[in-house]
Amino acid sequence: MIRIGMDIGGTGIQMGIVNDQGVILAKDGVVTHTDIPFSEQISQMSECALNLLKKNNYTLQDLASVGAGVPGVADQRTGVIPKCVNLGWENVPFREEMSKHFGGRPVFIDNDATVAGLAESVAGVSAGTSSSVFITLGTGVGGGIIINGRVWNGAHGIGSEIGHMTLELEGEPCTCGNKGCLERYCSATAIIRQARQILQFHPESMMMEMCKGDLSAVNARLVFAAAKEQDPCAVKIFRRYVTCLAQAINTITAILDPEMFVLGGGVSKSGAFLLDAVREEVPKYALFKDAFPLPRIEIARLGTDAGIIGAAMLH
Repeated sequence: MIRIGMDIGGTGIQMGIVNDQGVILAKDGVVTHTDIPFSEQISQMSECALNLLKKNNYTLQDLASVGAGVPGVADQRTGVIPKCVNLGWENVPFREEMSKHFGGRPVFIDNDATVAGLAESVAGVSAGTSSSVFITLGTGVGGGIIINGRVWNGAHGIGSEIGHMTLELEGEPCTCGNKGCLERYCSATAIIRQARQILQFHPESMMMEMCKGDLSAVNARLVFAAAKEQDPCAVKIFRRYVTCLAQAINTITAILDPEMFVLGGGVSKSGAFLLDAVREEVPKYALFKDAFPLPRIEIARLGTDAGIIGAAMLH
């Protein structure tokens, strides 16, 4: 049997036919249209998926299920998406509407970071582990918790909102309305904010030269590149970032004790530079570090395919 996996984003929707081993057999995609009614959005996605099946000589009889990863919270029990800001969705009956187009085949939905974590546990770096935690380090910070091959996201679907665990009491205001969330310290947005702040007082920093004096051109890649060159201001931002991430990993470990942490998202593309620093920092905060092994920490392998694979593997 085959499955359809959809990675639904604010600007584009990527989808693929995936087999039971997590291998993508064919891919396609459509542009996200947020200016049309929800039912029409679902029709466009479904049409693309059905055409993909037809082009590859599959029928609905070959299809086991349809899965979708969305940049929001999904209610697994009802199939309703309570809120998805990027798509303008609020309390939309995703499962009910989508299943109309696929002959009643099962439809599953979950958060995009969660499905990426599931993908890595099926066909990526955490394959073969009994438990793993995926942390996506991008514009925001998201998470995916996988236990015994299944997604764990709590009683209400918000159990893997790692980005909104409190890291610092009365800390930086977060877009969620709280203060001190991990996302305000470990996202690419946080790196950019800190760099722009420090450059106002240290124009001699290498970062200023790299952005040619245009603070709007500062991004996380630039900051980490300057840190590699031992620019003092960039190093300060990088060390703060690593410390915050290591403390978050320690907190999650104290609760879940997973075998592995997987770092994904744009910031993780710095690879060994980030990974080595985090691996060095985590033991400083670890509980019972002399008595028990620390969880492995790795960089995600599947890249942009993770959303498709993980969505298809939902069950």
